[in-house]
Amino acid sequence: MEATANQGGRATITDVAKRSGTSIKTVSRVFNDEPFVRAETKKRVLEAAAALDYHPNIAARSLVRGRSFLIGLFYENPSPNYVVDLQTGALDRLRDERFRLLLFPCQSARAMSGKLLQVARTSGLEGIVLAPPLGDDPRTVKELREGRMPFVRIAPTTALDASPMVGIDDVEAARAMTQHLLDLGHRRIAFVQGDPGHPSTGQRLSGFRAALTEAGVSFDERLLEEGMYTFESGLAAGRRLFADRMRPTAVFAANDDMAAGIAVAAKEYGLDIPAHVSIAGFDDSLISRVTWPQLTTIHQPTYDMAHVATDALLALIERQPLDRAVGLPHRLLVRGSTGKAPSGEAANAGSSA
Repeated sequence: MEATANQGGRATITDVAKRSGTSIKTVSRVFNDEPFVRAETKKRVLEAAAALDYHPNIAARSLVRGRSFLIGLFYENPSPNYVVDLQTGALDRLRDERFRLLLFPCQSARAMSGKLLQVARTSGLEGIVLAPPLGDDPRTVKELREGRMPFVRIAPTTALDASPMVGIDDVEAARAMTQHLLDLGHRRIAFVQGDPGHPSTGQRLSGFRAALTEAGVSFDERLLEEGMYTFESGLAAGRRLFADRMRPTAVFAANDDMAAGIAVAAKEYGLDIPAHVSIAGFDDSLISRVTWPQLTTIHQPTYDMAHVATDALLALIERQPLDRAVGLPHRLLVRGSTGKAPSGEAANAGSSA
């Protein structure tokens, strides 16, 4: 039960009881979801609380029930656009729920390996959502299972039966993007990889190479660039690619942040997008829609993945039925940054920096 003092003008449980014509105990029972409260009484209490803008104290409720009603979202990703979608999806699923979300940005999956369970227990978490690549760390998965900590993983690629999971087919998505560039007539296509510590990096490269093989186009190792899923790494990769006299006519980056950096590099070299070079990304994050021209990209439903993962975690905690593996669809979004491959000398048009 909460204190009844009206501090700072905030409504208290006493105010709600008075307005609804019920007792403090009844109001407490309503907000603690206790049984045997008449529907009409519950409605009066909730209407009074809404009118008074009263919100029950989560900490007090937790003490009464002996539970924290806290879940944690652990993530390690340098893309702020990806992280915002991740957080928003989880938070929106918890709207009107008694559970609250704590955010745990991690320096790296390796640095967190063997420590995650302790952090979760110290924070009083009842469950965890793991964003990639944390869900592929075998030590983390092992300690959570042995510690009986409920957890759900987003886009894992290993130990797929270890926990409920949600994701997309990264290989097929990258293959679809590469096929789009091939259909436009591009044959000299560069690929900028993401963080080597993220399993999606290898999957997207596999999809890229598979599409080239299917089209009978040889893979040129000189057109494979390293990146780290950051704008800065994309900019650096773009500068290296466009400094080459045999520069590509198209560049496929493993995420939108890097693609945006590559677009800046193209403009530095006097290259028109897409007349001289086509640029494509992956994620459909905010940055893909604010660059000019807007980026052709793969819509990865990051928001939906976080929303579904959080939903699965709540079901797991409350011992409710759930789907242990959910695959969500991706979409190829064709925008202004990709066009037909230039022919002849046009492939190397534009001034050199």
